[in-house]
Amino acid sequence: MTPWTPTWQPNGTVYGTLLNFRREWDLWSPRMTQDPHKAAPQAPVLYVKTANTFSPAGQDLLLQDGVTEVDIGATLGLVIGEDGQVAAAVLLGDWSVPHASYYRPPVKFRCRDGFLALPQQVTPGQVQDWAALQLQVRVNGKVVQTVQLSDLMRDLPTLLADVDEFMTLQSGDVLMVGTDCMPDGTRPRAKAGDRVEISAPGFDTVTTQVKAQA
Repeated sequence: MTPWTPTWQPNGTVYGTLLNFRREWDLWSPRMTQDPHKAAPQAPVLYVKTANTFSPAGQDLLLQDGVTEVDIGATLGLVIGEDGQVAAAVLLGDWSVPHASYYRPPVKFRCRDGFLALPQQVTPGQVQDWAALQLQVRVNGKVVQTVQLSDLMRDLPTLLADVDEFMTLQSGDVLMVGTDCMPDGTRPRAKAGDRVEISAPGFDTVTTQVKAQA
């Protein structure tokens, strides 16, 4: 009999980062000086993925409450160890309901049940191990997006240092480095019946079947 191996889940807070890819930053730059902020952000813009969003490896994404499609956010999550340093990393599927603004996205679009697809296990290592990582997103077997971490506005060490300026990441916390957009500013989308895979060399692939509410 094959021994049962529990799937990984965060045991701390999961933080996401907005506007951390050059393409999306450039698209939003002309509007950053408008109300209500009147200037480009000087520090990382973070949000929280609440515990109800955690979707263990192999679990389907169920579209509910009239939602017919979701944005696919392929990202790398940095897992904080007991010493306060990065101890491992994971691929994550940061789902969201399509909406107009990624500058201050409402909780109701990002924090729905099951809206954070998790891998089976973490990949131990240090931040320098993943600086040039390339993520691929496939929908029904077709590559729809390639995400290059070399295109980050803040690379991994810089992002961690800048976050540390105003908050302390605790053991078990996960800091997502951000999700990239397509050239037109949108993200790849999935609908009921689609199978989404997020992969990168050396990491457990995150695979999700999208289904409609019965």
